[in-house]
Amino acid sequence: MDVAVSSTEQYFGWRFRLLSLCLLLLSTPCLAEPEVPINLADQRAKAVTQVVLGILSYARWPTEPAQLQLCVIGPTEYTDDLLKGATQSSGRPVQVRRVLASDPGIASDCNAVYLGKLSADERSGLFTSLNTKAVLSISEDRDQCTVGSLFCLHVRDEQVSFEVNLDSVARSGVRIHPSVLQLSRRRAAQP
Repeated sequence: MDVAVSSTEQYFGWRFRLLSLCLLLLSTPCLAEPEVPINLADQRAKAVTQVVLGILSYARWPTEPAQLQLCVIGPTEYTDDLLKGATQSSGRPVQVRRVLASDPGIASDCNAVYLGKLSADERSGLFTSLNTKAVLSISEDRDQCTVGSLFCLHVRDEQVSFEVNLDSVARSGVRIHPSVLQLSRRRAAQP
């Protein structure tokens, strides 16, 4: 049995099948963009970046650098976001780079250091080399706050607070705005 179909019906039938196929393909889950959940590690890294940039914005060096040089030393947990590059709220750029603890240029090339896990000998050698330089130090490991760091981070689920080592601040040559010191006391008092 032959059925006569007009060319107009063929044309619209073909377009209808093509449209149906396109809609079918576009509605399949495999083509949909997956939502990228922000995991806890990413949230912590972003929070650490905000706190570090905040601390740096309230610090003053004897000779203010046009661009701050922040050196990340040792293995760290929360610097992924910071290493992408950063700009302070004032618009001043912060160049962030990784260096080895044994790098002799740390004291001259870095305005601030962010310390990860270091051995006792590495920490001691680093702080000996920084002893006469105006370098702000931030430690990711809060247990190391008594060993020379100016600031020690307390990273919890979604909150980052910090502790200040006033003795280290006094010897560092870097001036820290009193508001930051008060903020550390207030945050430390919270549970």
